[in-house]
Amino acid sequence: MAKEITKEQVMGLLLSACPSYFERWEKYLKENYEDGDEQLVYIEVADFADHIIELYKLNETEEFKAVFEVIELLHIQGNDFVKELATIGLLEDIQLSLSDKQEHDFFLKYLKPESLKGWNYLIDFWLGKLSNEKSNSTQLKPSMDSSKKRTKKQRKDAKNRKKQK
Repeated sequence: MAKEITKEQVMGLLLSACPSYFERWEKYLKENYEDGDEQLVYIEVADFADHIIELYKLNETEEFKAVFEVIELLHIQGNDFVKELATIGLLEDIQLSLSDKQEHDFFLKYLKPESLKGWNYLIDFWLGKLSNEKSNSTQLKPSMDSSKKRTKKQRKDAKNRKKQK
């Protein structure tokens, strides 16, 4: 059996599938982390999702096949955290950036079976089609540890808001 993919491997896999993100990634790291800071993968994949949406809007989709193959790999070979991240972190961020059914439908051709399940789960969740029992599943609940932590930039922004009051 193949070794499970961990959160520390996620961004490297996404970068290998989407080289156009590399320069933005380098800038993101410099702006958001200091030496020794824990990297916040949920926030990182949100930035990656923004990049995917920008490519979509520019009609520069050459890397999408490889990107969505990695997303499928995360769903299949990721540990529980990574599987959740692939759906709640990545697919959901992409979905929430799309404005209509035509845009949602565009991405369907890139989704592989497990990713498509996650994609449809999110749609059903937001449409209220899931029972409370299923929507309360711990399998797809975001990790509170990840969402409570902040990057260097977020900490600076919070300090500046306090100073302005």
